[in-house]
Amino acid sequence: MTTPEAEPEQGGAPRPEERLEQAVRAAEQALIEYEIALETFRVEVENFSRLHEQRLGPVYARLEELEAQILEARAARTGDAEDRRRADEARAALLPIPGVEELLNGWMDGDGLFPEAAAMLTDQAVRPPQRVRPGEEARRLYRELARKAHPDLAQEEDERVRREEFITRVNAAYARGDEAQLRELAEEWAAGPVPERRPSRGEELYARLEWLDRRKEMLTLLAKELEESAIGAMLRLAPDDPDRLLEEIAEQLATQVREREAELAAARGQD
Repeated sequence: MTTPEAEPEQGGAPRPEERLEQAVRAAEQALIEYEIALETFRVEVENFSRLHEQRLGPVYARLEELEAQILEARAARTGDAEDRRRADEARAALLPIPGVEELLNGWMDGDGLFPEAAAMLTDQAVRPPQRVRPGEEARRLYRELARKAHPDLAQEEDERVRREEFITRVNAAYARGDEAQLRELAEEWAAGPVPERRPSRGEELYARLEWLDRRKEMLTLLAKELEESAIGAMLRLAPDDPDRLLEEIAEQLATQVREREAELAAARGQD
């Protein structure tokens, strides 16, 4: 978003900054109302999802169990290999996988397989981390920078933070033995911190409007995900009486259970 040139004041017309402030306040209020509506809907979806699971979860589980039993009875009657495969797959889908945590412990984390595990699975040798011994010049530059930029030399908190961030980069370069990078860091420290230019009031207001716009886009995506979710779609079918919708679904599932029970009895050759 580009900042337009300031307009000349005419009579009692508000200054550009005043109009921007009004636009920001209006956008902030609109965003607040949108967030309230979105959070209200999110809570409704969450509550309905919980009720749906409590009320209908056991019925869905019963239907899945009946389906597995029907396939097993069919396979026992026909002796067909394909029927047995389908029955085994249906039963396996209902059973938990034993020892998953124990199997994966030490093999992977939230980012995926550890390098050692990946190497074992791909028959690749596990390569140890490369050891670097910094040269004499790198050691000299490091000691010099550490003495000059040590965080304990800071008088103010902002300066301490700047020094800590800088020393972190120095340590990383020294660990790699990167003499060229250490020289660049020495030049950077000698040049001193770059003076910070404070934005004008107009720039601050435009930046605020851009942030509000990005926030609205993010919330719109969240709202779309909620609306298009299975529970959100169900809730939209009966926004005024979701309990009645649950009852209707429960009645339909009960009918399906009775049909599956009759099918199972027939598959087992029962009267």
